[in-house]
Amino acid sequence: MIKAVIVEDSRLARLELKTMLKGFSQIEIAGEAESATEALALIASEQPDLLFLDIQLPGKNGFEILQELDQVPAVIFTTAFDQYALQSFEYNTIDYLLKPIVPERLERAIMKAEEQLLQQKKTEASAAKLTAASSIFVKDGNKCWFVTVGTIRLFESKGNYTQIFFEKNSPLILKSIQHVENTLDVQQFIRVNRQQIINVKFISGVAETFGGRLKLTLITGEQVEVSRRQVNRIREIFSL
Repeated sequence: MIKAVIVEDSRLARLELKTMLKGFSQIEIAGEAESATEALALIASEQPDLLFLDIQLPGKNGFEILQELDQVPAVIFTTAFDQYALQSFEYNTIDYLLKPIVPERLERAIMKAEEQLLQQKKTEASAAKLTAASSIFVKDGNKCWFVTVGTIRLFESKGNYTQIFFEKNSPLILKSIQHVENTLDVQQFIRVNRQQIINVKFISGVAETFGGRLKLTLITGEQVEVSRRQVNRIREIFSL
C-alpha cells in the first residue's frame, strides 16, 4: 500500500483526482491540503510515501514546500502550467502531469511510483551493502538528486555531516562518515584516512611521498593523502 497526500488548492481538482485514484487499490489517500501551511503540517504528521502536488498554492508554491522538508517523499506534480517541468526534476519527482489529467498518464505515473518505492523499501530492508548500481536520494537545501552510488568519487567528513562528490556536485548529507562507510561495498570504496572515503574506480595515479606515505590523484584532479593504516591496502590494490 502506498500512503499518499494530495496538495491542491482547488476543491474540484482534489475531488477529480480522488475520483480517478479510486481505480488504484494500491493508493491510500491519507489526507489532503489546500495551502502550504496545511500541507507542511499534514506531511509532518502522516509521513506519506507519495505526494500529488500542485505548484501554485496559497502561501508558498510547491517547490518551496519541498524545500522545507527534511525527508522528501516521491512526488507527482499536478499542475496546469508546463513551464515548471524542468525545475520539477531537481526534486524526487516521479512524473509531471498537466491538468486536465489524462487517466493513462496517471496510470503510468503510479506504476513508476510503485517501482521506485518498492526499490527503496527493498534497499532499506536489506542488510546488504550498497552496490555501484544502487541509487540513493540526496537532498541539500533546495536541491535534490537521485544518485547512482558508483558515480560518487569521494565522501568527506564534515562533523556530523558527510559531503559527497559526484560530477560537479558536492552536497552535504546528515550522516556521519562512519555510518556512510558501514553501508558501502568495501571492494569499491576505501576509507583512506579519518576524513575521507574514495571510490577506487576514480583513482588515476598513486605517488609515494616522504616516509613511505601515499598520495592518490583522482581522475578529476583532486588529491587525497592515505593514512599509514591504509597504505598496505592501497599497495595491494595497485600491486605496488
